[in-house]
Amino acid sequence: MSEWRKPGNTAVITGGANGIGLAAARQFRRDGMNVLIADRDEEALAAALEALTEAGGRGEAAFEVCDVSDFVQLEALRDAAYERFGAVHCLMNNAGTSIPTGAPWENLGAWKKLVEINLWGIVHGCQAFVPAMLEAGVPGVVINTGSKQGITKPPGNYAYNLSKAGVLAYTESLAHAFRQIENCPLSAHLLVPGFTYTNMIAQFVPEKPAAAWTPEQVVDFLLASLEKGDFYVLCPDNDVTREMDEKRIAWSAGDMIENRPALSRWHPDFQAAFEAFMKG
Repeated sequence: MSEWRKPGNTAVITGGANGIGLAAARQFRRDGMNVLIADRDEEALAAALEALTEAGGRGEAAFEVCDVSDFVQLEALRDAAYERFGAVHCLMNNAGTSIPTGAPWENLGAWKKLVEINLWGIVHGCQAFVPAMLEAGVPGVVINTGSKQGITKPPGNYAYNLSKAGVLAYTESLAHAFRQIENCPLSAHLLVPGFTYTNMIAQFVPEKPAAAWTPEQVVDFLLASLEKGDFYVLCPDNDVTREMDEKRIAWSAGDMIENRPALSRWHPDFQAAFEAFMKG
């Protein structure tokens, strides 16, 4: 097991009241780590803390109310983590939302709100925690939750695509910057879940679809990938394989290389070509 994941170490998880964040907290506590979960909803956090306690584990568990779109609240979260636990070995920037925004020229307020949470929330988390983690000099990881929509950018929620494309670029930059530091104790990783049944999906679909993974499956895949040192943690699900993801990503990159129309995968003139490409 990696040094950062040793019993007695501490993980801070935003978006930790449910879904992937809560599943990660459960696993970290089973490993003997302390966990500090953060979210905007105090009631949901209290329920999550109760669930963590009932699930058992050797590590301590606590929560802090935090809106990741507000940098001051991330600074307060950092201070609370260091005051309570003395060090942070895992920062999991997992908080995110999906807000209907319409066309790229509509609903400016909704666009800003979504980007402030999904992208700026991750930047705020790193700006607040990384300097202290570097100064401590102990092994640690930064895990940022992205999305396949930030890579292939399917039509639909354009603002969500924008935010997650930003997370991809930011986390790549973070990982590169860490590598420029001699004997850097930190590494950065991009978690890219597949179709996962979380509260964000459950509000629209009351029962887990057969195609979806559970948050626990995502966390198992994440931790196995981190043990291998993977940067891109590209998760499959029960419907989409790694091979299918690779082909979809390759086709998206080919739009620029071959000068096809933007998002040609969803352009009727390229439908047959895309289907043949996927079968080939």
